[in-house]
Amino acid sequence: MRHVVARPISEPVFLILVSLADKPRHGYALMKDIEALSERRVRLSTGTLYGAIRRLLEDGWIERFAQKDTSRDKQAYRLTAAGRGQLKAEVARMKQLTRAAEAI
Repeated sequence: MRHVVARPISEPVFLILVSLADKPRHGYALMKDIEALSERRVRLSTGTLYGAIRRLLEDGWIERFAQKDTSRDKQAYRLTAAGRGQLKAEVARMKQLTRAAEAI
């Protein structure tokens, strides 16, 4: 697992973490939820999604989660404590940036 540093994250990674904040999801469900969260502004290709998932797994921000429905060998993912911490740090960073922008 790589050392986790509080750093800005890309919008797709942020949306993946947000989508996994309430429950585990498999890839297709992530794509649909991200589309809904972004009000159809962000549509991830499978390559972008699974590339981000690979990096998030390597960083230890998400983990694979065994689902009861294995009929189609779906891989489900869920946030780890490190991923939840990174999400909270990013939300705090965005709030600070928003406050600074609103003050101008």
